[in-house]
Amino acid sequence: MKKKTTYWIATVLVAFALLSGGVGQMMRLQPVATGLQSLGYPLYLLTILGMWKILGGLTLVWPGLPLLKEWAYAGIFFLLTGAAISHAVCGEWGHIASPVVLAILNVVSWALRPKDRVLAGVGGVGEDRAIAVGAAVKAV
Repeated sequence: MKKKTTYWIATVLVAFALLSGGVGQMMRLQPVATGLQSLGYPLYLLTILGMWKILGGLTLVWPGLPLLKEWAYAGIFFLLTGAAISHAVCGEWGHIASPVVLAILNVVSWALRPKDRVLAGVGGVGEDRAIAVGAAVKAV
C-alpha cells in the first residue's frame, strides 16, 4: 500500500507541475516568457514545450498506454534535467532545485508504477526498480 501511495503522490505532483506549467507556456504568460528569454531561448519554444508538457502530464495519469508512458517518462526526464542544466549554465542557481526535484519524482513514479502501467518486458520487476532508484537517490 505504501508503494502505491508513493507512486500516486509522485505521479500527481509531476503531472500537476507539467500541466500547470504547460498551460502557462501555451498562454504565453509574461513571467514564463521572460524566464525562457532569460535562458536565451526563442519565444516559439513556449508553444512546443507547453504542448509536450500537457501531453506528458495527461499521459502519466491516463489509464493504459504503457508504451506511450515509457516515452513520456523519458521525455519528462530529459525536459526537466535540460531545464536544470539550462538554469545552471546561465547562472540562475535559484531555479535549479525545482526541475531536479521534479525529475527525481518522475523517476520515482516510473519505478513504482503498477504492473498494469508497465510495458511488458521493459524495466524488470517493480521492486527491483524501486530498490535501484532508492539507492540512486541516496547516493545523491
